Amino acid sequence: MAIDLFADELSRPKPAAHEVGGDLSALSIVELDERIEILEREIDRLKEARGRKEASKDAASAFFRL
Repeated sequence: MAIDLFADELSRPKPAAHEVGGDLSALSIVELDERIEILEREIDRLKEARGRKEASKDAASAFFRL
C-alpha cells in the first residue's frame, strides 16, 4: 500500500485572501494595497447584489399594490 506524502497538504484549506480582523503587521505596503483593492471590488459586488435585491423587492411591492 502506497503512502501519500502530500495528503496532509491537500486536506488543509487554503487561507482566505483576507481575514477580517487578522494580523496585518507582517504585510508589506504592496500586500496591503492588494488587499484594499480586493476588498473594494468585493464592496462593489455586494452593493450591486443589494441593488438587484432592492429592485426586485420594489417590483414585487408595486405588483402586489395593484
